[in-house]
Amino acid sequence: MSVDAGQEAAHIDPQDARTSLDTAAARTLATTTKSAPQMQGISSRWLLKVLPWVQVNSGTYRVNRRLSYAVGDGRVTFVKTGSEVRVIPQELGELAALRSFGNVEALTALADRFVQREFDTGEVIAHAGESADTVYLVAHGKVEKLGEGPYGEATRLGVLADGDHFGEQALLDGDGTWEYTAKAATPTTVLALPRTALSSLLGVSDALRGHLEAVRSLPRQRANRRGEADIELASGHSGEPALPATFADYDANPREYELSVAQTVLRVHSRVADLYNEPMNQTEQQLKLTVEALRERQEHELINNREFGLLHNAEYEQRLQPHAGPPLPDDLDELISRRRGTRYLLAHPKTIAAIGREWTRAGVYPDPVEVLGSTVPAWRGVPILSCNKIPISPARTSSIIAIRTGEDNQGVIGLNQTGLPDEYEPGLNVRFMGIDEKAVISYLVSTYFSAAVLVPDALGVLENVNVANWR
Repeated sequence: MSVDAGQEAAHIDPQDARTSLDTAAARTLATTTKSAPQMQGISSRWLLKVLPWVQVNSGTYRVNRRLSYAVGDGRVTFVKTGSEVRVIPQELGELAALRSFGNVEALTALADRFVQREFDTGEVIAHAGESADTVYLVAHGKVEKLGEGPYGEATRLGVLADGDHFGEQALLDGDGTWEYTAKAATPTTVLALPRTALSSLLGVSDALRGHLEAVRSLPRQRANRRGEADIELASGHSGEPALPATFADYDANPREYELSVAQTVLRVHSRVADLYNEPMNQTEQQLKLTVEALRERQEHELINNREFGLLHNAEYEQRLQPHAGPPLPDDLDELISRRRGTRYLLAHPKTIAAIGREWTRAGVYPDPVEVLGSTVPAWRGVPILSCNKIPISPARTSSIIAIRTGEDNQGVIGLNQTGLPDEYEPGLNVRFMGIDEKAVISYLVSTYFSAAVLVPDALGVLENVNVANWR
């Protein structure tokens, strides 16, 4: 024995000497109680739970609507070089008067005549009652539309943001007047087209002049507030007057939604599948986690997909801007009031926290409601559901989605197909793909889905909500 070992043994307290089997050694003869594999990426997935799912046997769902005459309600896109902003010529087709005009040369000449102007917060861009002789395109910032109430009080008619436009009547009528005052709510950049600049172009562009004259001469189609042709009716009459004849016309080119797909190939080595299945089946656990990931991707696509995602399919007239930045109770009221029977609000968890801060600041404390056995916050009785798939921009802004749901209610619906071959869950199947030369078993895991907005007012979005207001 070495001197150091002897000195160490001499210093061992007899009371510290082990008198029984150590637990670390005992574990070599014992089994363990195990949990199933856990996954941090699983969210509440409220959208998948609350959407009514419609069976699509053909793989395609057609939304038939009445013919609508409302056109050109889109947003204009710009290009920015340093501090200079220009409108993309083809994007001028988003203006109703230019919707069907495809002469790129004339559109380019028109785009070149727009002049960039900057307005500070509070500056008036256009005064009510003055000559409406300029077309304005909002490149950046927010513009408030202000009017006058029945008793002379100031009223806010709406907010315009990036890509919106106003004063379009100047393209067709140089004698009109502004029906409201347009004021910059933030530092704002607009592109302006004065009537004089348009007139100079019309003098040299026969194509543009002919197009605008044709649009100006079109007969006015009587339409309801949704842009659909009126159905002529008679009421309150007596005797035997001639009754109006009418019919409801249909859109000749209805939109069709094809089922999208999210897929992956799950690989499991045959040795693992054969030998390591107690107490839990390895293939089943691998499949369970893969399905959870597919469901997360499915909800992400339902929110963000450019073809059918809710954020990209809201009509422009159903997109609102917050009046002050953070999600104030007034903003939520306006969002809900834009549609009959708003069923749910969807927001990122950080947006829901911002909503709560504004409620506290305003001294209002709405009662929560119960949805599918869970208690969630609500505004005016409309549940506010968490959805972490709604993005938050680097500027710390996000969106709040309002939906009415159900096919019978002309709302938003989910689309899928059940009864698939090798179905594992409704609308999701797992198909054996074989075993390769390395003894790896492959399974194709697929889920098919989409979403459809049956009428435009079933879906609305409050955009550019400030989620970082901590004042």
